[in-house]
Amino acid sequence: MPFSFPTGTARLVAAGACALALTTLVGCSDGGGGGGDSATESATRSPTDGGTQVTIKNFKFQPASLAVSPGAKVTVVNKDSTTHTLTASKGGSFDTGNIAPEKGVTFTAPSKAGNFPYTCTIHPFMKGTLTVK
Repeated sequence: MPFSFPTGTARLVAAGACALALTTLVGCSDGGGGGGDSATESATRSPTDGGTQVTIKNFKFQPASLAVSPGAKVTVVNKDSTTHTLTASKGGSFDTGNIAPEKGVTFTAPSKAGNFPYTCTIHPFMKGTLTVK
C-alpha cells in the first residue's frame, strides 16, 4: 500500500508537529555541533580578583577556568533555562548536585592544591577546571 501525504488541515497539523519537534531538539543543543571544548574558551580568573563565582549561561561555565585558594567558597549560579551541575570529573572532590534555573549553590574548594577538571553530569560536553593554589 503506497504512502500518501496528508492534505488540508491534516497536512498543517503534521507540519506543525514536525516544526515543534525540531525546535525542541535544537533547544537541547549547545549550538556547537554536538560538544567539544567550547566551554573552555572563557577567561581564567585568579583568587586576587575576587573571582569565586562560576556562572552557567548558554550551556557554558563562565569562566571555564577558575583559580582559588585551598578551602575557598565557590558560588555557582545557573542563568540557563535548564538544570545543570558542576561536578568534579574524578575523585568526588566537589559536586553541587542539581542547580535549577536562576538558582545558585556554594561549595568549598578542595583543601589541597591541584587542577580539578569538572563537568555538568547532565550535559557532559560542558567542561571546566578549578585550580587550587
